Amino acid sequence: MAKITVHTQQICGLAWSPDGECFATGSNDNACCLFEVRDILSPPTDIPAGGSLQTLINNFGTVPTFVPNATSHQTLGSLLGRQEQFPVLGSSSPRAIRTPRPVYIPAGSGMLLQIGEGRQKHKWCHSAAVKAIAFCPWQRGLLATGGGSNDRAVHFYHAFSGACLATINVQAQVTSLIWSTTRREIAATFGYAQPEHPYRIAVFSWPDCRQVVAIPWADEMRALYAISYPGGPNETRRHRGEGGRWWSRTAEEGCIVVASSDESVKFHEVWSDARKSVGLGKPGLLGGSDILEGMEGIEKESKEVIR
Repeated sequence: MAKITVHTQQICGLAWSPDGECFATGSNDNACCLFEVRDILSPPTDIPAGGSLQTLINNFGTVPTFVPNATSHQTLGSLLGRQEQFPVLGSSSPRAIRTPRPVYIPAGSGMLLQIGEGRQKHKWCHSAAVKAIAFCPWQRGLLATGGGSNDRAVHFYHAFSGACLATINVQAQVTSLIWSTTRREIAATFGYAQPEHPYRIAVFSWPDCRQVVAIPWADEMRALYAISYPGGPNETRRHRGEGGRWWSRTAEEGCIVVASSDESVKFHEVWSDARKSVGLGKPGLLGGSDILEGMEGIEKESKEVIR
């Protein structure tokens, strides 16, 4: 259906936003790119790289306006060479600069939508490969990324403006990131540490970026990847709640499942005992920026009156 070619090396991280409107890609080229689905899948305004115009005419119902003086029997390869002279839609200048658009290219018996460099909404450069990417499930527009061995940090971004909100130096390769769905916290797993330390899982609070949990592992094992799990294999930590009923914090908040370099899978209950409510729409969740929080509809109480 579609192919995105904006990275120069292997893709090692992918994440979708909870509302399905955006997704992010991480690569060994040390970049994380953010895409808006609606934007990259908009109708193409470029010429397919081969064959004839007939397929394109079938898609648009006529010869597209961005193909000047074109006829259906012309080969697309002959037109592709002067593509930079095609006018922008709605522009009278044949040399006007236009935003790169997706193109249809022949693929087997059909056409493939190819999306190239320039279609990403934001491109964030790191100091190492970006494998760990996670959208916050309770605050729209909040995205966390984790860099590899030469980066050793967790970065927080505002997905819509591209602003960097905070960075936590973790002194280790970040292999995965998992937001809590019930707390203002994020869990990170680590691979190679530099300088060496025993911790392979840590939990940080947001937005103060304070470490609230640190779990050491024995020997030199590394956490390769982790996912969230809505429960636990042995829910032994039970407490008496209201009305004398027993409830399990693990069953309520889940745990994380971690793939380890010793060829095992480990279940960890990582969320701290003192719950900190997610506080939807609460000021401070986007780095304390009045502008960014205003973009997301977060209002602050203030006695100041603007006249």
